[in-house]
Amino acid sequence: MSVAKITCRCAGVIVALLWASAPIHGRADELPSFMGPIAGVQATTPAETAERNVLALNTAMFELYGDAARVFQANILAKHPVILAMFSGGGGRLILYRPGMAPLNAPPVPLVYQLMKSTGHSTMALTQIVAPYVDNPGNTSWLGPMRAFRSRMQSALDTLDATDMPQAWRETVRTILANNIGFMDDCIAKGTVTMAALQAFAHTQAPELKKVVAWAAQTQVAHWMDVLADWKATLGADWDKTYAASNTIYVARQNNVLFSVLAQFFGAQAINDRLLLIETVSFTSTPEDMLESVTRIIADRSVGSLFFGNYHLMDYELMGGDARQAIIAETGRRGMQAVLPPVVPFGSNQWPMLVTAGPGAASLADLP
Repeated sequence: MSVAKITCRCAGVIVALLWASAPIHGRADELPSFMGPIAGVQATTPAETAERNVLALNTAMFELYGDAARVFQANILAKHPVILAMFSGGGGRLILYRPGMAPLNAPPVPLVYQLMKSTGHSTMALTQIVAPYVDNPGNTSWLGPMRAFRSRMQSALDTLDATDMPQAWRETVRTILANNIGFMDDCIAKGTVTMAALQAFAHTQAPELKKVVAWAAQTQVAHWMDVLADWKATLGADWDKTYAASNTIYVARQNNVLFSVLAQFFGAQAINDRLLLIETVSFTSTPEDMLESVTRIIADRSVGSLFFGNYHLMDYELMGGDARQAIIAETGRRGMQAVLPPVVPFGSNQWPMLVTAGPGAASLADLP
């Protein structure tokens, strides 16, 4: 045992002895002076004690859940293949877990995907440099970052011919980078950024940016379709008991690429059943976090079936149905119109993203 632990334990024993040796009816001010800062009479009402005792049950639940989840996860992985499709800056990361075998990491998306994405982001980054200073000639604090970024842009343009991509794609990338540099040079020369100049720049770049976005998407989708086709053939009949999950943050929820590709191989009936979309607050999630979420979802389904007779009930907020009725009642009492989504059955195979059609642009191709 370490000296620190021994010292801490001895100190605890000493404090306990001091309390034990104090008179039964003694007060804090009768204790040795060195106990003054920490001693005192704490009053707790019976109601407060009772509330803490009940709330402690909820705290204990999470600890028990964690202990059970480790067993559940082992059982699931021993019986079912699991595919994790996780967002990454490289176009995604897919891992296949098979019973009794080491996890299989899929090959990455071809690098040209990242080249297209980086090109598009280079133009987006320019707006972050200048947007806070538009039509503000008195503030030139953007000049330093602009000059530094211009140097990086020039290096990318100068070495572009050595990159591996189709010639037509390279020429579009060249145009985008050259336009970026032209805009930066103009801003630097004038020492100011005007809204008119920024709008003209955006108007020029938009058609070119649409091209690299489309090419990146084509590269990413083709790659993962090949991977999943291979894995489905490898798993054979076990595919029908395979689970899969993809992670997403809000901005990537609609038309989620990895989830949508998975759906092509799992089919509509697997959505929200064996095919799951797990929402997070960050772009990336670890495989461990994803497996924990998948385990929790599957395990909770058995709980819902045990107590309420419905296997998918626990996929939803348990109090959601009653809360819905409470909202309807409360809004009615206040003379308000309730704003709520349609009621859908537990176990619905609808897409977890927005599915209601309506007017307005829905893709880059719809925009002028």
